[in-house]
Amino acid sequence: MGKHINLPTSGTQCIGAYLAEAKGKPKGGLVVIQEIFGVNAHIRGVADQFAAMGYTTVAPAFFDHLETGVELDYSDQGMAKGRQLVMELGLDRAVEDVASAAETIQSAGRIGTVGYCWGGTVAFLSAIRLGLPSVSYYGARNVPFLEAQPKAPVMFHFGEEDKSIPPEMVAKHRQMLPQMDVYSYPGAGHAFNREIDPSHYHKASAELALQRTLAFFDRYVAGA
Repeated sequence: MGKHINLPTSGTQCIGAYLAEAKGKPKGGLVVIQEIFGVNAHIRGVADQFAAMGYTTVAPAFFDHLETGVELDYSDQGMAKGRQLVMELGLDRAVEDVASAAETIQSAGRIGTVGYCWGGTVAFLSAIRLGLPSVSYYGARNVPFLEAQPKAPVMFHFGEEDKSIPPEMVAKHRQMLPQMDVYSYPGAGHAFNREIDPSHYHKASAELALQRTLAFFDRYVAGA
């Protein structure tokens, strides 16, 4: 459904991105922000899904700053490599890339972001620093930034069985950002939206989270 494009960044380097365009007049645009595994089949599928629902969507390949075409599997080796890459890349450069991606699809209308795992924190920072309405799925790195006031609405999704995000971390979101929607899902662990990974996917939670996410974007992106 989508296609590969080159994405200018704030530096002199271009990175790749996966672009999925809405059919007809788009409701708006979304930047899909990857997990630590790169723009792999799951992230491309997420972009295609939102495009099918009316949003022109772009998923930047952030790791192209370091290595071209990174797509990691969910093995221990893939996880270790992904963690290494996000540490080397840093959050600041990722947020700059989100700004570039948003500019690339600005003709679609108002822009929002949605991010998963590491990308969930990048999405949260995109609301804080860029003023983009954002949905953060299981962002384990959010807590250090909770004292900041987002410039746009944010929605958070967490699995109640997520070992990397204990209940007190979720409670901290509700305490520090009471004006934002913070949802937790019984029976769901980390990466519960990852439909191509049966060991993590939790269908009921993923479907409910998507319903809430679409309502959020219909209000703050399409309805703005």
